Amino acid sequence: MSQTAPRTTEFLDQLAAELRALRELTAQRFRPLSDDQLNRRPAPGKWSIGQCLEHLNIIGGHVLPVMARKLKQAQESGSKPAETVKTGFIGRKLIVAMQTPASEKPLQSPQQYAPSGSRLPRTVVEVFSRQLDELANLVEQARTVNANGIRIPNPVIPLLYLRLTDQLELLVVHLKRHVQQAERVLDGVGMVID
Repeated sequence: MSQTAPRTTEFLDQLAAELRALRELTAQRFRPLSDDQLNRRPAPGKWSIGQCLEHLNIIGGHVLPVMARKLKQAQESGSKPAETVKTGFIGRKLIVAMQTPASEKPLQSPQQYAPSGSRLPRTVVEVFSRQLDELANLVEQARTVNANGIRIPNPVIPLLYLRLTDQLELLVVHLKRHVQQAERVLDGVGMVID
């Protein structure tokens, strides 16, 4: 997203398009994988595809219900959409940090958001797909309210409340980062999907 204040509709259109692309990629590349392919680690201490998705599921499990509740409250209070998106200083810093390629700046996941196990069932892909759908639905709901006025606690730093616009963008950037990581695992270990 640009540094200038984008129109709210364009901002949300971009997020929706990125979520559709992630949903399509998940269906094409991750859903057909066997249990072994999903759980194969590229190296000791590195996450498998399943672990990348499980990490995203854990984050989504924390933040999506809060977003849904806050959006419902805003709708019930009669909030009206804002013309442009406002970005907070800290929100922008977090987004930029998450956009930095992992090869340049690896980020450490807090332990409570790390994948739960080394052998994950295939349902991890289905849960991830459902969460992508849920997030896409929340993006659509954000069109009906002033998303700049809604504050969402950050799952990593709970005392930090970000604008819904920042949290949505941060979540999509985070999703893209780990889906790219999962794709590198898939491509790097020579798995072929027929």
